[in-house]
Amino acid sequence: MQKLLGLLDKIVKYLGAALIIIIPLYPKFPFIHIPGTYVSVRVEDFLIVLVAIYVFIKFVSNLKIHFKNNIVNSIFLFLAVGFISLLSANLVTGTVTLHISLLHFIRRIEYFIPFFLGYLIFRDDKNYKNTLSFLFKSLIIVIIVAFIYGFGQRYFGWPVIITQDQEYSKGVALKWTSGSHLSSTFAGHYDLASYLVLILPTFVVLFFTLGGKTQKIILGSVVIMGLWLLAGTLSRISILSYFLSTAFALFFIKKYKEIIFVFILSIILFGSSMNLLGRYSNLRNIFSYLTPTVKAQELLVSTQKPPVIEDRSTSIRLNAEWPRAIRAFLKNPLLGTGYSSISLATDNDYLRLLGEVGILGFSAFVLIIVRVGHLFIRIRPLISSFSKIEQAVITGTAGGILGTLLNALFIDVFEASKFVTTFWLMIGMSVYLIQKKLNEQNI
Repeated sequence: MQKLLGLLDKIVKYLGAALIIIIPLYPKFPFIHIPGTYVSVRVEDFLIVLVAIYVFIKFVSNLKIHFKNNIVNSIFLFLAVGFISLLSANLVTGTVTLHISLLHFIRRIEYFIPFFLGYLIFRDDKNYKNTLSFLFKSLIIVIIVAFIYGFGQRYFGWPVIITQDQEYSKGVALKWTSGSHLSSTFAGHYDLASYLVLILPTFVVLFFTLGGKTQKIILGSVVIMGLWLLAGTLSRISILSYFLSTAFALFFIKKYKEIIFVFILSIILFGSSMNLLGRYSNLRNIFSYLTPTVKAQELLVSTQKPPVIEDRSTSIRLNAEWPRAIRAFLKNPLLGTGYSSISLATDNDYLRLLGEVGILGFSAFVLIIVRVGHLFIRIRPLISSFSKIEQAVITGTAGGILGTLLNALFIDVFEASKFVTTFWLMIGMSVYLIQKKLNEQNI
């Protein structure tokens, strides 16, 4: 066992880098299709299994220590409630199919494995700062490759592989058309947008904290690439989330003037996208129609011909997806109707939680977020005592969490594997770094 642990410790940083690079960049080609569902076993699932083996061995070797961690306990509580909900959905309400709901539950376990890797990866590493820098460089590779591929999709007809419906999830190669959303190597434009909301604050913070000219050029270029991709996704909520996440990350390290600079630069870049401006304009027209001026009301009365103004994504949420989740919640408020019971999308992760795992599951998930957030709040007075790269990861992740929580109002972010893998990995690394510092300070 000790020899195996020693071998795994030597390669663990490469496992972390593999997760960071392969999950976002490798297209979602199905490897083994599962009948009766859109879900397929994919090549990256085997990478997760390898990581899970490492996590299991390391975790079991120090069970008492790990179960003293309240965040770890919260994760296990959430998974326990999810399992009880699965049993209820199969044995009581009969709202799911056993093998499909079980696969969805296993997928939820899979999503948390990167958290434990991030938490454990530095524990026995005397050169953990070098490992952190190595993993951060892996994130740079992801943004550069995603930008190159997204650019190729838009201007050179490179294939688009997405999983937004049953037919596309089979690995059908599409092409980007003018005015459509950009997804790059991700499974959909929302996945890419959510990923950028999470990652960009870290690059922005490091840009303003590192002093080297070459480093600033590289980081500045990466940020601009990321903003170009974000504009290409045409995700209105994600752009608002990006402003929130970046502003909070810079506020965390007291870079107040830099917030204004970043906002101006971002608005200029986003303003250059006519398709994006058109989507915001369409949303404005809807609100204008819902709250018409006196003059508009008089015109409406005189013609008796109201204009037909529709925003497709908003209509789908309001008329189909959200009511479906609410109906599921009302069937079983405590435990919901089980994983896989609310079709492919809800476009609101909070309603999805309530519908699938009820109040108990929703509360358990909120407990995870609250305990993570409390840890970030505790460390703010000590943030200057970290190295630059540690500061960037911690503050960028803190901002990314806030942006993700806003995104979750309109996107199923916590079910998007290409996003959620990096999300929990970043949180796991940040939690370890923060707790290590608090223990050193006896706080």
